[in-house]
Amino acid sequence: MNQASAGHLLRLIRGGQARTRGELQRVTGLSRSTVSQRLDQLFRAGWIREAAGDPVDAPTGGRPSLRLTFDTGHAVVLCADLETRHARAAVLDLGGTVLAEHSGALMINQGPDEVLGRLAHWFALLLDKADVRVDAVCGIGLSVPGPVHPVSGEVVQPPMMPGWDRYPVARRLRAALAAELRFDGASRIPVLLENDANLMALAEQRRNFADCSAFLLIKVSTGIGAGVVVGGEIYQGIDGAAGDIGHIRLSEYGYALCRCGFYGCLAAVASGRALAEQLTASGTPTASGSGVRDQLAVGHPDAVRLAREAGRLVGGVLATVVTLINPGVLMIAGDLAGPPFLTGVRETLYQRAMPRTTAYLQVVTSRLGDRAGLVGAAAMVVESLYAPDSADRRLAALAATTPARA
Repeated sequence: MNQASAGHLLRLIRGGQARTRGELQRVTGLSRSTVSQRLDQLFRAGWIREAAGDPVDAPTGGRPSLRLTFDTGHAVVLCADLETRHARAAVLDLGGTVLAEHSGALMINQGPDEVLGRLAHWFALLLDKADVRVDAVCGIGLSVPGPVHPVSGEVVQPPMMPGWDRYPVARRLRAALAAELRFDGASRIPVLLENDANLMALAEQRRNFADCSAFLLIKVSTGIGAGVVVGGEIYQGIDGAAGDIGHIRLSEYGYALCRCGFYGCLAAVASGRALAEQLTASGTPTASGSGVRDQLAVGHPDAVRLAREAGRLVGGVLATVVTLINPGVLMIAGDLAGPPFLTGVRETLYQRAMPRTTAYLQVVTSRLGDRAGLVGAAAMVVESLYAPDSADRRLAALAATTPARA
């Protein structure tokens, strides 16, 4: 990385390490003229603003320095959080503020062509609702209920997403969006995908636990998955399979068939889908994890009992996970993230884990709720596009297409 580049200066501004021209000089060691040249690139792109600081910034009584900030309104991100039976889509600014949002039924098992076509239609409606031009879209982020390869960006062998394995999601979505909006530029919009639990973990860590260097989120909805953020970065493993704890085998449940084709998986007995099947078998028709959540909301006794038992099973697995990762925060999210399930998790987690690994552990529930996937998808896109190397490439491309001033 070129430490003197405009992209590097942007990272310092966005991260709060330098808020004025003088601070940029001190942090980077660059001359005043060089800092000004680099900032001019960012100003021309419309990425930063400069305004008078607060009086507190000048404690000696002099005029406060002009303060540099990242302009979160100069572009927008389109994001979608795809679940097995439902989806949520939104237009967000670069700070993660939702400008327009839509949610509705969308079956992931209908396949990528159908789902992505519908999603493109939703995006077109949302841009109109937010009164945002399509050429203001800098990227698209998708949260999906399956593993995503960290290099290729493709969905890989997803148990709950038939037809999606290595499907060219980005190309198909761009084509569908171009057709919806009649905008040829859609073919150049970056499309990034990531596993839903990973993006939820990223969003919750960034928004609520930024100082936590090891953050663990467990999503328990139709399936069970984990998102891990270590040192500020999502831990994906070598091929995106990290965190797939729903397929850890429980020997005492060897009779339970999982959707992955194996027997005894944690998800086969403790997921929202598993609890929905158990409720249905006991006389309370329940279609999915969201249906279990509805039953828990009204205090259905069987749902409460089953959620607590599921929490105990998940807590037993988490005793090993927590011992391995040693997180500062363990967050429970998803359809089952309520008091009965959380109580069950705590019962077995604290019983089976070494006291040292839980002495400073915070066990909490989601703070962002249903929007965590959207916020995480937006953060993924922004952090990728405005990282120093990527920002420098984009600035060079903008400069090449901008007419020179007379």
